[in-house]
Amino acid sequence: MNNLRVAIFTGNYAHIRDGVSLTLNRLVSHLESENIPVLIFGPSFEYPALRPKGEFLQVPSVALPMRTEYRVSLYMPLPYADRLREFNPTIIHIASPDFLGLWALRFAKKNGIRVVSSYHTHFPNYLKYYKLNAFEPLVWKYLKWFYGSCDRLFVPSQSMLEKLRNNDIRKGLEIWSRGVDTDRFSPDHRSEEWRSKYGIDPDDVVVLFLSRLVWEKDLGTVIEVGNYLLQKYAHVKIMIGGEGPARKEMQRRLPGAIFTGFVGGIDLYQVYANSDLFFFPSETETFGNVTLEALSSGVPAVVAKAVGSSSIVKDGENGFLVEPGDKAGFEACLTKLITDGDRRREMSENARTWAMDFKWEKVMDKLVSDYRVLLEDRE
Repeated sequence: MNNLRVAIFTGNYAHIRDGVSLTLNRLVSHLESENIPVLIFGPSFEYPALRPKGEFLQVPSVALPMRTEYRVSLYMPLPYADRLREFNPTIIHIASPDFLGLWALRFAKKNGIRVVSSYHTHFPNYLKYYKLNAFEPLVWKYLKWFYGSCDRLFVPSQSMLEKLRNNDIRKGLEIWSRGVDTDRFSPDHRSEEWRSKYGIDPDDVVVLFLSRLVWEKDLGTVIEVGNYLLQKYAHVKIMIGGEGPARKEMQRRLPGAIFTGFVGGIDLYQVYANSDLFFFPSETETFGNVTLEALSSGVPAVVAKAVGSSSIVKDGENGFLVEPGDKAGFEACLTKLITDGDRRREMSENARTWAMDFKWEKVMDKLVSDYRVLLEDRE
């Protein structure tokens, strides 16, 4: 079958450098390498965080009032709708159930086009960080309707799939995992020269938190646990990688930590490889790209026992799973590995071995195969 033509609709493609944008850009690159036509629609922006792949049409958008880095598409311009009709997609892939995604869903239904969605952001878990818990039932009701209207819903992990099923979202669920470049995210990037640049001695244990610095990543736990470890162990260094609106407040409340700011390219690979433990208490991820990158770099991970993370961290083997918000639990698990170098090194080897099974090419080939199966089902 050679009639695969994919139109992608997303709430973020280039204005924020996060797991969603990086995954979708990688998908577009893969589709183009397979000579599969692809067209992307997403929010407009002034300053890109990364260079977008493929033919990307920027839909008029506005910034959210309280979080200006996030943007919401407003409407589909007529010339863009005409371009979509000219493109004549056989698959519409919706990555965000927002206004633009809703327009795409209606367009697909009206024109008899197969429509799939992928689950990148666990929106219900975000609500408590903005004191909007009362809206959670309404959000689940909308998500059930939206995803129930799609032919397939691709989720990144078995744990996320089960979470959706438990909330009565069941139609067309398929796993589309995430991958990692094991050549780049590798222990080979470790060097004492790099560590010394940050004042890290050979025997120091570096605990890394790396993410966009936003409060929904449970930065409060990072701060409290980080201060505890710094006060208890003279040879522990807390490293905070990434940038975001919460950085200044974090620096004020966690003054003993090393803040790298945004890191990309070779700097990113080195930050991981020169750390000894990865600490990630966030429970809002649907997969946890950063956790997989840490494991690939040979860094054991102590993470929240939540959807996404629990599918890639094997408790007691390549890291530890801790109940979300359990600060004492995070402190205890990190302490185990800080004080037991042999076990830390064993888990480091296990982490690298585990990550080797997550190859991007295999992950993307699986999605393209699922696209084709969906089209064949109609014939």
